[in-house]
Amino acid sequence: MAEVVLSGAMRSNLLSLQNTSNLLDQTQSRLSTGLKVNGAIDDPTAFFTSRTLSTRASDLNELLDNMNLATETLNTADEGIQSILTLVETMKATANEALDTPIVPSYIASDRELISAGTMSATAMDSGLETSDVITIEVTGVITSIQLSNMTVDELVSSISAISGATADISIDGALRIEADDGRELIIGSSAGDIAADLKLEGTYDNGTNHDKFEADFNELRIQIDELAGDASYKGVNILTGDDLTVNFNEDQTSQLVIRGADLTVGGDLSISEVTGSAWESESSISLAVAELDAAKETLRTQASTFGGNMSVVEVRSDFTDQLIVNLETGAAELTIADLNEESANLLALQTRQSLATTALSIASQAEQNVLQLF
Repeated sequence: MAEVVLSGAMRSNLLSLQNTSNLLDQTQSRLSTGLKVNGAIDDPTAFFTSRTLSTRASDLNELLDNMNLATETLNTADEGIQSILTLVETMKATANEALDTPIVPSYIASDRELISAGTMSATAMDSGLETSDVITIEVTGVITSIQLSNMTVDELVSSISAISGATADISIDGALRIEADDGRELIIGSSAGDIAADLKLEGTYDNGTNHDKFEADFNELRIQIDELAGDASYKGVNILTGDDLTVNFNEDQTSQLVIRGADLTVGGDLSISEVTGSAWESESSISLAVAELDAAKETLRTQASTFGGNMSVVEVRSDFTDQLIVNLETGAAELTIADLNEESANLLALQTRQSLATTALSIASQAEQNVLQLF
């Protein structure tokens, strides 16, 4: 097919109209997307620079999430430390209460007997006693048997007093008094004869005061400290039981903070010993426990201060990263976002230009139309 030949004026106006149409399409695209650079073809430099900035902002957003995770982990640890401090204070109050509570022996005294001399035969204390009778005395779970065997009163008293944790004496009114020094149960019976019943000593006596309840409460609180420390984890990380936490501040992990965990358990850095046996019968043992608790409190406060310093670093870097992300996203946007006011003005100008070009094309074609009038 032969090519249509256009006049110079018509071809010039046609090209102008085509360019205007292309610019209209571009302007309408910018107005609809809000972007002046929608792809690499629009402006390769701006497009790839913007993508680089946006990618870094996205990477930093992920790091910011990790920083927030670290902040919550530190918050959890701090709450755990404060709770453990409360338990330690309670333990110290328990120990001090034990110090202020004197041990009162459990005891029983026989009926009053007028014993004129300690060297007299023990059987003289009661007509029903026999030298073959055996009295049993149980103190702190240990049973000791004593056979009269023509003992004197002094010998009987000495034999009972020789038992660990027991004391015996004859009162001024002639009664035999037996005590369990630790304030725990005193159990008296007979394994041969009826000496305990005859002396009206038979039975179980818990009329004393001891420190068993304080020891049990102390040890239970000690267990609770370990359980609390074990529960102070966040997203599987527990810096109160020795876990370390690494917080990265940049994409290539060259800037970071390693938060060292501490073992804040009673067998770890707190070093709070369990009360075993009858240790708290001694005031010195209780005082030693109080000293351990004071040291544990200092350890907790020091660790809280360390974690507080770590928290400050993480918060400062988090705020910096947050602002850096804003700057990167702003920079990326400035390279690609269209000025809607400018594009609106462009659209109006292009529409006017298109109308003028159409009119100009019509005028340019009139010269050829005049030829038709010759026929």
